[in-house]
Formats: sequence, structure tokens, C-alpha cells
Amino acid sequence: MSPQDKTQAAEQAYEKALRYELDYGCCPQCVLAAVQETVGVIDDATIKASHGLSGGGALSGQGACGALTGGLMALSAKRGRDRDKLDKGRFIGNFQKGKELVERFKTEFGGVTCEELQHRFTGRTYDMWKPEEYQSFSDARGQKCALATATVTRWVVEMM
Repeated sequence: MSPQDKTQAAEQAYEKALRYELDYGCCPQCVLAAVQETVGVIDDATIKASHGLSGGGALSGQGACGALTGGLMALSAKRGRDRDKLDKGRFIGNFQKGKELVERFKTEFGGVTCEELQHRFTGRTYDMWKPEEYQSFSDARGQKCALATATVTRWVVEMM
């Protein structure tokens, strides 16, 4: 893919991820679906498997932001170690790309966990298992999570 094509694909992926997050939620799935539709690599089973990573893992808020985990999954789908190569080394190049994404994310958004981003975006954290708290978070965050999701998607396509 030429640099111009990659830039165009990254922008298309950004727009798709933004729209998906605003319309459907579940940031890791939105990242992966947008990557799938613009550059391939991602299969439907990977998108399905990412569902539980939303909201810091099972909506707990305590784990990594779902957009970030979706981005890491996309990079690993392209560069990660295949099942039949478990005994062939660590495939450190994938970890290096993943680390680059994590560091860029932390610099841009001031943390890596869902709770850190909740606090950064709204000034507090939420219990997303309580419907009223989830609604409060949804109202307070506006488009901020969707913009983070889209930004990660752009970066991932650029990194592929």
C-alpha cells in the first residue's frame, strides 16, 4: 500500500470507527470493524472475541480502554504469533508496535485504563453496571470516547 493509500485508508477507518462508536458503542469492536473494512486482516471471530473488552473489560472500568485493546488486537492480527508458532520465539516486533501504540495513547489521553479516561473526559468515574451511572457517563462524555476510538483506529491503520 502506497503512503497516499495508507493515509486515505487511515482516514476512512477513522470515520467508520467514529460513526460505529457513536451509533453502536463497544469501542474495541468499532476499532476492529473499521480496520477490517479498510485494510482487511481482521476476521469476524476476532471482532466477536473483543466484545468483552469494552469498558475496561466487562464494563469494569479497571482494565485498559477498549479502544486501546481493540487497537492492540488489530496490530496482533497483522503481526502477532500464530498458533502453530508458539514454540518459535516471542515475536518481539509485535510487542514493539503494541508498546508504541500504548505510549502514544497514554500521551494523547493521559492514561490507559477506562477509569482514567472516564475521569479525564468527565472529571469522575462511573459504575457502568448501574443503568443511571452508565447513562450519566454517556451524557457527560459526549463524543470523547468516540473520538478516542477513531483516533486509535487511524493510528493502527497507519502502523500496519
